[in-house]
Amino acid sequence: MKKPLLALTVLSLSLTSLFSTLPAQAALPLSVSGEQLPSLAPMLENVTPAVVSIAVEGTHVSKQRIPDQFRFFFGPDFPAEQQQEQPFRGLGSGVIIDAKQGHIVTNFHVIKNAEKIRVKLQDGREYDAELIGGDEMSDVALLKIDKAKNLTQIALADSDQLRVGDFTVAIGNPFGLGQTVTSGIVSALGRSGLNLQNFENFIQTDAAINSGNSGGALVNLNGELIGINTAIFGPNGGNVGIGFAVPVNMMKNLTEQILEFGEVKRGVLGIQGGEITSELAEAIGYESNKGTFVNQVFVDSAADKAGIQAGDIIVSINGKTINSFHEFRAKIGTLGAGKKVTLGIVRDGKETAVKVTLGEQENIKASVEKLHQGLTGASLTNTNASDSVKGVKVSSVEAGSPAEAYQLQASDIIIGVNRQPVENLAELRNVLEQQSGVLALNIQRDNRTIYLIVR
Repeated sequence: MKKPLLALTVLSLSLTSLFSTLPAQAALPLSVSGEQLPSLAPMLENVTPAVVSIAVEGTHVSKQRIPDQFRFFFGPDFPAEQQQEQPFRGLGSGVIIDAKQGHIVTNFHVIKNAEKIRVKLQDGREYDAELIGGDEMSDVALLKIDKAKNLTQIALADSDQLRVGDFTVAIGNPFGLGQTVTSGIVSALGRSGLNLQNFENFIQTDAAINSGNSGGALVNLNGELIGINTAIFGPNGGNVGIGFAVPVNMMKNLTEQILEFGEVKRGVLGIQGGEITSELAEAIGYESNKGTFVNQVFVDSAADKAGIQAGDIIVSINGKTINSFHEFRAKIGTLGAGKKVTLGIVRDGKETAVKVTLGEQENIKASVEKLHQGLTGASLTNTNASDSVKGVKVSSVEAGSPAEAYQLQASDIIIGVNRQPVENLAELRNVLEQQSGVLALNIQRDNRTIYLIVR
């Protein structure tokens, strides 16, 4: 440990000696031959206030199996497993995407299991943050801070326009040191197969990303957000020039769904597909390895209704080329149910376009039982245009559940709770988070309005 410190000291002294030999009035030049020296400073002055540091506290719950000899000694009633709670603290980064609403995006793994989330702005102000929602499968979460004024939000780029070789700048809070800026280029696009998350379509960059950068900003030279820094590839958890970020277009799709529905409403095409290997390409006479090969189309799915067939090769989404099955799966899975997309497909050597309306993975099930036990067993969705009123529709009620006991019925539409109107799942979730005890649900049932009391 002494040698590096000594080397650093010597370097410092040598630099001091060097500058001491310069005339007192000497300074670093601002221009050369009348031309301004290039600098990222002007751009960063506008962007860095939008990047925040995040500190979390929580409790990890782990289960430990009790050895059989202990159970034999204490008797058969002794539990087979024992739960252990371990407090934890963590650090990460976040990006302000809506200054007016106080919305901050970060990685889901940064705030997972957190019981307290604290956000620190660049100017030193600190606020408690509320988790609006997140998607663990895509590693994106949305936070909100209240009563914060004079926030700076970041502009969003179109990540589909990125090219390998574009310059990148990473901003975050590595190792808890405070806001740090590094630079590099886009090393690759559409990275997948890393076994990091279920939906993988990463931007790869050689801008230095380290522990604590998670959730921070990856921006272009215009100061526009192109990705959310997520992971690094390194044997010891340190930077080796290979970092990954969630593309901003994917992040935007997810946060819009969280704000509208209270959670991610995942879109489904209804196919079974895979990568195009060189052997497969040769077998079907396809002169490329880019795209998604359709192995099977499920009956009555969105793909089936659009006329997609087994053996088709999907090569683009809305005019954007698809490089791999993982990239295709990630984009479809984060677009959202009900979205209309145009798919480019190759069939029998000819390319054509097919318009598809993505289906819904399943009924949106709000985790309302965590907010109020009386609603356990009810599956809830947002109303659509064909419904008579706006609200939260009860799509089904499990037999014998508390929801059935309180007389909730399928097709009921919740339009208010305790005199507060609700028009979607997000509003219902917000109201339930603020309520405790008895709920007075205002229900639209058939052509009449009723109240149900849920305890």
